[in-house]
Amino acid sequence: MPFHPVRAVRHWLEYVAIATVGLFLRVLPLAAAQCVAWVLARAGYALMRSRRNEAKRRIRLVKGDRMTKAEVDATAWISFRNIVFNAVDMFRIRSFTKQEAARRIEDLRVVVERIEDVLAKAGGAGAIIAVPHCGNWDLVGSAVYLCGIPVFSVAGKQRNPWTNRYINRLREGCGMQVLERGEAGGRTYIEMLRRIRRGEVFAILPDTRSRTPALEVPFLGGTANLARGMGRLACQAGAPVIPLVIRRTSWRRFIIDFEQTVWPDAGATRDAEELRITREVLKRFDAAIRATPEQWFWYNKRWVLDPVEPAAAAAAAEPEPAAEPPPVRDLPAEPASAPVPERAPAMAPGNRPPSAGNRPKRKKHKKKRK
Repeated sequence: MPFHPVRAVRHWLEYVAIATVGLFLRVLPLAAAQCVAWVLARAGYALMRSRRNEAKRRIRLVKGDRMTKAEVDATAWISFRNIVFNAVDMFRIRSFTKQEAARRIEDLRVVVERIEDVLAKAGGAGAIIAVPHCGNWDLVGSAVYLCGIPVFSVAGKQRNPWTNRYINRLREGCGMQVLERGEAGGRTYIEMLRRIRRGEVFAILPDTRSRTPALEVPFLGGTANLARGMGRLACQAGAPVIPLVIRRTSWRRFIIDFEQTVWPDAGATRDAEELRITREVLKRFDAAIRATPEQWFWYNKRWVLDPVEPAAAAAAAEPEPAAEPPPVRDLPAEPASAPVPERAPAMAPGNRPPSAGNRPKRKKHKKKRK
């Protein structure tokens, strides 16, 4: 991979800035750190005019005339403020303990007991915890993990390698393992499937638009194109999907709503089950978001109700992490489609084989007469 000095310097400066802010927010008491975060959120909210207006447009699109202008403004502001507060919790996750989780999340023990009941009914298989972008979604996995549930998750790879390593270290601060999406040959998906089958719990955020055509699901008054990963993992692993919605009730405290578990039907076709499971989970999220819209993240660059990207852009995009993996010997036999051959790596101009148009002309040598 070619080295770009300007990009490398920019990435390093970005990492230093994020790490410095993170260190500052870690050493402060939580109340003081949140006050600083509130000021930063106010400044950022005032500066990001285009993103703010887009978030308000989305809120009005979903809620229609049922919200006044003042309510739309308040929803957009609280949604953005919560994201900055979430960053404070992320920077401090290394010091997050089971006692603090129980103190900040109401009835956490009840939620954990219900997850344990679902795992007991699963007969040795694991489960999938589906969480929308509400409240502080990263805190759910950490809190449940600290209470003894073997939770893991998957995260996308950041373009900045320094920032990518830093954020992954933060996410794994309390011990929960985070796999990196996009491993060649479907290795990440295969590892996810293995873990679920041996009893672990996978935490996923399924309420984001897929870059490529996938499942069309009714959501927030429109049609969302969502990835198959959650439904496919549930079907292949025989694992139930547990929808959880976490809501922020104050600056520091949360409550988790335990929605009805969705169980896969082994007798149904896989395509039909993937769609049914995804629809059932998103229907529960839809109701929660409409009830408390300020809890949801309206600032996602990929708006969930936007149409699928053009074919050319989709082909260039990174494949979804939950794409169908190639068959693996040590996994139980699963009906799988033929693996798609990987593309050959692009060659540098100097190493390309000559084509008909650029093939060099051979010099003709006259034979010497004897």
